[in-house]
Amino acid sequence: MGWAIAVHGGAGDIPLSLPPEKRLPREAALRRCLDVGIAALKAHNHPLDVVELVVRELENNPHFNAGKGSVLTTSGTVEMEACIMDGKTMKCGAVSGVSTVVNAISLARLVMDKTPHIYLAFDGAEAFAREQGLETVEMSHFITPENIERLKQAQEADRVQLDYTQPIQKEVPKDAALADGDSQIGTVGCVAVDSEGNLATATSTGGIVNKMVGRIGDTPIIGAGTYANHLCAVSATGRGEAIIRGTIARDVAAVMEFKGLSLKEAAAYAMDRVPRGNAGLIAVSSTGEVAMLFNTTGMFRACATEDGYSEFSIWDSPTE
Repeated sequence: MGWAIAVHGGAGDIPLSLPPEKRLPREAALRRCLDVGIAALKAHNHPLDVVELVVRELENNPHFNAGKGSVLTTSGTVEMEACIMDGKTMKCGAVSGVSTVVNAISLARLVMDKTPHIYLAFDGAEAFAREQGLETVEMSHFITPENIERLKQAQEADRVQLDYTQPIQKEVPKDAALADGDSQIGTVGCVAVDSEGNLATATSTGGIVNKMVGRIGDTPIIGAGTYANHLCAVSATGRGEAIIRGTIARDVAAVMEFKGLSLKEAAAYAMDRVPRGNAGLIAVSSTGEVAMLFNTTGMFRACATEDGYSEFSIWDSPTE
């Protein structure tokens, strides 16, 4: 038994030809956030504090679909979601429809710690954030030119776009500047376990491009996109509707408990029940095992364990 941590930056149709200017900033951010989490675990911080810390860092990075990089609704607005859960106590907090809170994951933590509830949304969540003194900004803080272009392309194609969805190709002059309007940003999540077997998970997202106003995905749904108990902690990413139907995160824990499967076996079982091209997950067990699976083209992911193992991967093979 020892500590372990895993981080993801979203699963989706990530092309093998992903240009360095899009790939490298995400790789650097994930590596830095993994190092932040490792340092916190080595300093004996509780996994709940670790996953919140790591996800806050990812929310502040515009290269991912959470916080500063959140994608836009059909109306061009931001509606962020987040969830956090402690494995030992099974206490949890979740928020949806957040549009001015800098770090939605910290608002979810406050819902868990400061209210008798689990889930707050929209105006109620925003009011609670102000009441608790969380940092808030104008919605324009989250609306980037890249995400405006992503929304425009999605609306022209009359579709919603999953993380990393490729844009519909159009003929453009060879010397034209790229609009960078694809959906090459992803939901973020972190799972961690300390050397005493305490587990925690956190997930944060802006949802999917061109989603209906008021749409809620899997991230804040306990047991779908986020779940932790005494056996494991799981954070999922992908098409929320498919993840909700499959109750992916809870299924991992359930088959570990009721079928006696290992973490990797349980994660594979849960992923097999989701149609291909729809999801990915990261998970850690109370004994320090790590699983990182996906059925999309790729998933930005990284992990490390106390025994010295570490991995950073996007596609099927680890990147150097």
